[in-house]
Amino acid sequence: MAEKSTVSSGFEVTNVLIMPDISAKKILLVDDEADILHLLETVLKKEGFIHIYKAFNGRESIELCRREQPDIIVLDIMLPDMNGFEVCQILRDMTVAPILFLSAKSEDMDKILGLGLGGDDYITKPFSPKEVAYRIKAYFRRHQYFHKKDEMPVYSFGDIEVDEKRAEVRKSGKLVSLTAKEYQLLLFLARHPNQIFSKSKLYEAVWGEEYFGYDNTIMVHIRHLREKLEDNPSAPVYVLTIRGLGYKLRDGSAGL
Repeated sequence: MAEKSTVSSGFEVTNVLIMPDISAKKILLVDDEADILHLLETVLKKEGFIHIYKAFNGRESIELCRREQPDIIVLDIMLPDMNGFEVCQILRDMTVAPILFLSAKSEDMDKILGLGLGGDDYITKPFSPKEVAYRIKAYFRRHQYFHKKDEMPVYSFGDIEVDEKRAEVRKSGKLVSLTAKEYQLLLFLARHPNQIFSKSKLYEAVWGEEYFGYDNTIMVHIRHLREKLEDNPSAPVYVLTIRGLGYKLRDGSAGL
């Protein structure tokens, strides 16, 4: 379970569950079977992951790893151009990201070899895609890939400050009272300044559920944030609507 934290009295909510920001994490999936890659990608996106990269062979995985620097790698052992053990050795010179092996073989020697070459886990086919997703989530929690509480930053934009460690939001130095979901939505946007997110991405990232066209839910929360943060909610300068695309938080370092 994620850690529970008591929010300052400046908020309307206490005991907010502080969830890891998995939406910012990059996952590299490597398998020569398109159906497996598609199934894993679908499940991972339902679990809240956004940045997923797919490679069908060893060479593609090496290039993607070099370019994208993933946070975790799911690597099949049986690939058409080189085996996963060889790929793992090359990747280990490029990244310290955990590597989860996928294999149709269940022999102990294969597991020992994979782990000895720098792998972090070994999953035998056939497997449950949800199990892979939960193992990835558990690894991030266990190894603290997310900010520790005493390292959490303060996000600033204009006269607004979002203090992640204290779970406080201030405008011109004064505490702003937000509901739990308003705070989580603002924190997600503050972690990704100047990036545009569709309603579906925001819903999946903040509510942790698959998006089924809940336009009104997003719109209401955006409107409430503007009413509490903007000098003129009808002409916002921070929480912006990008017509036809979604929303973004402007931190002042980029133009509209």
